[in-house]
Amino acid sequence: MKIVAAAIVQDKGRYLVARRKAGEKLSGMWEFPGGKVEAGESLPECIKREIMEELGVTADVGEVLAESHYRYEHGEILLVALKATLESKALRLAVHDRVEWLTPDELLGLDLAPADIPIARYLLEQSNDD
Repeated sequence: MKIVAAAIVQDKGRYLVARRKAGEKLSGMWEFPGGKVEAGESLPECIKREIMEELGVTADVGEVLAESHYRYEHGEILLVALKATLESKALRLAVHDRVEWLTPDELLGLDLAPADIPIARYLLEQSNDD
């Protein structure tokens, strides 16, 4: 099973999601940015590397918020969502063709990657508790 880290970036009650561009795995689907944890890499190190590769900005990474286990056709993953902040909003997209800042309600209206759906539900539950 692959461990995948996802950055949960919030700004004024909205969360950053990105749509996978054509030619990528899960193209056309929305996800929280992040990727596979490499050998010897911690979850925060993975998020920092992936955010730089995917969005072209540096990130500060906080605590684990939620986890999601999912079995895709191409393999099984454990998606670990970590709180993150970006040092800039001037994003440079590499594997995505669009980004949006959406409320938890709006997230569940997207065609989210299946492993990301439980994370979006968690964010909605947390927002309803506030």
